[in-house]
Amino acid sequence: MSTEPDTPAACGWDQATYRCGRCGAEHTVTTEEAYLNAVGVHTDAHALWDRLDPIERDGFASILRVILSAPELGAEFLALADRMKAPAGGGTG
Repeated sequence: MSTEPDTPAACGWDQATYRCGRCGAEHTVTTEEAYLNAVGVHTDAHALWDRLDPIERDGFASILRVILSAPELGAEFLALADRMKAPAGGGTG
């Protein structure tokens, strides 16, 4: 017989809500791991926001909106970028 709880709720986790004091965002999660991940990702997003100027923020947000609306586009664009960086005469054709 195990003494370990079988579910996150048995550990005291039902759900937790992270509320950001800077922007008011709220993330509700059901595990401690998800909570720590949500806090980390949100903190990293603020760090990135702080490093960019307003024009960079607008441009980056615009690019992300396009790519995140079509993940296959983002993957294909990265593959294209890798191919375009390859040295000339790389054996195609």
